[in-house]
Amino acid sequence: MNRYSFLDLATSASVRSAQAEMGVDHLWTPGRVDRQSEAFTPNEEAFIAARDSFYMASVSETGWPYVQYRGGPAGFLKVIDERTLAFADFRGNRQYISVGNLDVNDRVALILVDYPRRARLKILAHVQRLALDAEPGLLERVSDPAYRAKPERIFRLRLAAFDWNCPQHIVPRFTEGEISQAVQPLHQKLQALEAENRALRERLGESKP
Repeated sequence: MNRYSFLDLATSASVRSAQAEMGVDHLWTPGRVDRQSEAFTPNEEAFIAARDSFYMASVSETGWPYVQYRGGPAGFLKVIDERTLAFADFRGNRQYISVGNLDVNDRVALILVDYPRRARLKILAHVQRLALDAEPGLLERVSDPAYRAKPERIFRLRLAAFDWNCPQHIVPRFTEGEISQAVQPLHQKLQALEAENRALRERLGESKP
């Protein structure tokens, strides 16, 4: 029997009770779901490499969850191998809530979204906080010289499980770059029409007595 480890980790007695209350507990019984989720495939690697942001949730020792938005150049969250991610933690508002939470509980949940294609990847992982010089070559691997931000540490994430989420209710949104690329053919067509109009006006002007 294959193991659907994301639900193995995310499902508790109260979750099973809620599933039963809603009449869907039979959908998640062992053996009904055969997707493996304990190692990234080329599909997940390509999806992660294209993202310029994600959301990361951690939990404090008081039990309060904290969700933080992480952004950077596309691909700043690096796939190191089929079970390892890493990213440079850039200086932000300097509250260090996630940093402090991870010192007492190394578990995080990530959500990565491709808004135009309405795709969403959920990741559960254990995080290790590393100094910038902790491992030779790692900083260079997670850094982008063209991105002007100050890294303060490196977070290395060990995959526990991932899951592709339902695309329902994801409203398509587009970045400035995506919009610019989409309308480029329109700009080219407009430039061609303007050139055609100029040439036509010039010919008409030359034809006048």
